[in-house]
Amino acid sequence: MSERAGPSRRGLLVELFWTRTGLLLLTLVIVSGSLLTLAGQAQPGTVKNLLVAVGTGALVSALLTSAQTLLTATSARQVLVDALVAESKSAMRELTDEYRSLNQEFFPTHVFEPSTTPDPVLNRQMMSDLNNTRQYFFRGFSARFAAARLLLANSVERELRVVIADPRDRTSINSRARYLLRQTADPGGYQAVQTRLYSEICVGLVGLYVARDRCSRIDVTVMSNPPVDRFEVFDDSVWVSLYSDPGGGCLQYPRTLRFLRSSFIYNMHRSEFLRINNSRTDLHVQIDPATDLDEFLALFEKITGRRLTAKHYKTLETQFHEFRAQFAANAQLTG
Repeated sequence: MSERAGPSRRGLLVELFWTRTGLLLLTLVIVSGSLLTLAGQAQPGTVKNLLVAVGTGALVSALLTSAQTLLTATSARQVLVDALVAESKSAMRELTDEYRSLNQEFFPTHVFEPSTTPDPVLNRQMMSDLNNTRQYFFRGFSARFAAARLLLANSVERELRVVIADPRDRTSINSRARYLLRQTADPGGYQAVQTRLYSEICVGLVGLYVARDRCSRIDVTVMSNPPVDRFEVFDDSVWVSLYSDPGGGCLQYPRTLRFLRSSFIYNMHRSEFLRINNSRTDLHVQIDPATDLDEFLALFEKITGRRLTAKHYKTLETQFHEFRAQFAANAQLTG
């Protein structure tokens, strides 16, 4: 337990001595001592009695004044110290609040390092944000993870807006394939990476259709050559998966940051999502709980430019459920 700092009596006595009050008290003591000395040398009588009386009175006055001054100075100094301590604490609280506000605006609340498998802590926190959101914005290459998370979340209806790469645009797939090949070698080569990326987009679209009953509506925007990084915006947070991070972009699960709603990053990306959704240059389609399979197949053809047969649809649906189950097991999620 810490002791409360306070002035020492020795220090107060030293300070008293070097003030005008101390000099006055010293003068009284000297005068008193001189008078009592003279009284001791004088003959008994009126003069001696007068010297004793004046000297004793001066000595008593000096002692009483010293005691009073010491007590008063101690109290006054303690009041001053308390006032300074209180003022310092108030200033520190204001400074702490200011730094906390700056941290919320510019710094992430969570930082997850890259890994080869899903981080259970990361996914539990993200699922908690998803379960408490009404609007879920996803911007990435494919929507496989967004669809999987919807099926793993609770049944609260929410609005999902998805921005994915345009499978009809060869530039979108080719640029992503070149990026992946720069990060890590693929035994199948460039063509195998292209095929896998195209399949991921198709599986993600089928996954969104499978998860349609978990949302009041699903808006899908298809854009050419989307950013490498993935952004997921919830009501109270935004998650940024840094695939462009040179330190961990080659891993399947890159460095991921979480920012609060009060942050600059959140407002910037939410505004960007709304701008993309209102863009007239990109393709927009909508899936809702009432969308039947034939309507989805028409939407799929509109997005990909290819007609999906019922048999091929079943294959993609099976692939999606396998991906969801594997992701849930690795991330230690249930649903």
